[in-house]
Amino acid sequence: MAEELPENRTPLLRRCHNRVFASLRLQTSILSELSGAVGDLGTYIPIVLALTLVSHLDLSTTLIFTGIYNIVTGILFGTPMPVQPMKSIAAVAVTETPHLTVEQIAAAGISTAAVLLLIGATGLMSLLYRILPLPVVRGVQLSQGLQFALTAVKYVLYDQDFTKTTATKAAVDRPWLGLDGLILALVCLLFLVITTGYGGGEISSDAEVLIDRRKIQRRLRVLSSIPAALIVFLLGFVLCFIRDPSILSGITFGPSKFHLLSISWDDFRVGFLRGAVPQIPLSVLNSVIAVCKLSADLFPGTETSVAGVSVSVGVMNLAGCWFGAMPVCHGAGGLAGQYRFGARSGLSVVFLGLGKLILGLVIGNSFAKILASFPVGILGVLLLFAGIELAMAARDMNTKEDSFVMLVCAAVSMTGSGAALGFACGIILYLLLKLRELDF
Repeated sequence: MAEELPENRTPLLRRCHNRVFASLRLQTSILSELSGAVGDLGTYIPIVLALTLVSHLDLSTTLIFTGIYNIVTGILFGTPMPVQPMKSIAAVAVTETPHLTVEQIAAAGISTAAVLLLIGATGLMSLLYRILPLPVVRGVQLSQGLQFALTAVKYVLYDQDFTKTTATKAAVDRPWLGLDGLILALVCLLFLVITTGYGGGEISSDAEVLIDRRKIQRRLRVLSSIPAALIVFLLGFVLCFIRDPSILSGITFGPSKFHLLSISWDDFRVGFLRGAVPQIPLSVLNSVIAVCKLSADLFPGTETSVAGVSVSVGVMNLAGCWFGAMPVCHGAGGLAGQYRFGARSGLSVVFLGLGKLILGLVIGNSFAKILASFPVGILGVLLLFAGIELAMAARDMNTKEDSFVMLVCAAVSMTGSGAALGFACGIILYLLLKLRELDF
C-alpha cells in the first residue's frame, strides 16, 4: 500500500496549483482588472513605437516575449507587476546619434540584466533594500512620477513625432478639433476624473455634512465599477482605424520568424557604455527598490521579494534580448498606473500578456502601423494618472527633515542629471543630517 503523505506536507504539484490559484484569484471584478491592465500603456506604447520606427526593433518578437513575461510575472508575484521598457536604453537608442543598432540595444539589455541578476542572486539587492533611507527612495519615486506627469502634459498639449529626436523636433500645438485633438484628450481626462476620482475611496468630511454618506458610497461604487481606462483605450484603438482606414489593407497575418542575433564584442562595448551604464542605477532604484516599496504600500500584508524582482529582470532579458526583444524591467510607474485604474491581482497583467501574445502571433509587425495612428493625446491622459499615482506615494513623509531630503533628491533627479545623481545627493544629505544628531 502506498505511503500516505503527512497532513502538514503538500505535494509539489498541489503547491504549484495553490500558488497559481492564489495569484490569479479575482480581487475585484474582471472589468476592473481589465481596466487596470491597460494602465501602463501610456509609457509602453510610445517607447515601443519609437524603437520600432527608429531602431527597426522587431515588434512581433517584442510583443510575444513581453506577453510571456506578463503572464509569468503575474503568476509568480500575484500582484500587477508591470513589464516596461528600459527607458534609459530606449532614450539613448532613439535620441542620440548615431542611433544604437538592434544588436547594441540587445547588448545593453543583456549587460544590465547580468548585473541585476548578480546582485539579486547574491543578496546584495536585499541588503540595499533594508539599509536605504525611505526619504531617498520616496525622492526617486516623486521625481519619476513628476517626470511622467510632465511628459504626459506634453503629449496632451503638443503634437508628437516619436521618430524625431528631442533636439530636432519643434513643439507644435495640438489642434483643438480632430480625432487626436485637444478636446478629445480633455473629454477623456474629465471622464477618468469623474469615474476614478483621485484614486482613493475615502469620503471627505465636508461631503458627509452635505449629503447622506450612504448615497455617496453608492454613487462611488457605481462609478468605480466602470472600467474607465479600458473604455478610453478601446476608444483610441477604434480611432486608429478611423484616422487611417488603409491600416486594414496593410495588415499581414502571422508573426515574424525568430532568429538569434549576432552580437559582437564591439556591440557589447558600445551597448554597455552608452546604454547599460545610465540604465543600471535607474533599474536598481526604480525597477526593483522603488517598485517593491510601492507594492508594500499598495498591497499591505503582501511582501514582494526584492531579490526575486531583481532576478526576474535579469532572467527576462537574458532570455529575450538574444532574439531581438526589447530590453524590459519592472517599473514603479507602471505598477502605479495599473493600480490606479483597478488592477488588484496578478490576473490583470495575465490579461495584458495574453493580449500582447495574441497580437504578436496574429498580426506581428503590422501592429506598428496601428500604434502609429493611436491618438497620442489619449496616451498622455493615461500616463498623467500613472505619474500622479506614483508621485503620491511620497505623501507619507511626515517630518520636515524627511520631506527636505525627499524634495532635494527629487529636484536633483529632475534637472536632467538622472536618478543616480539625485539618489547620491539624497544619501549624502541624509547622512549629514544624521551626523548633526550624533553625540560626540
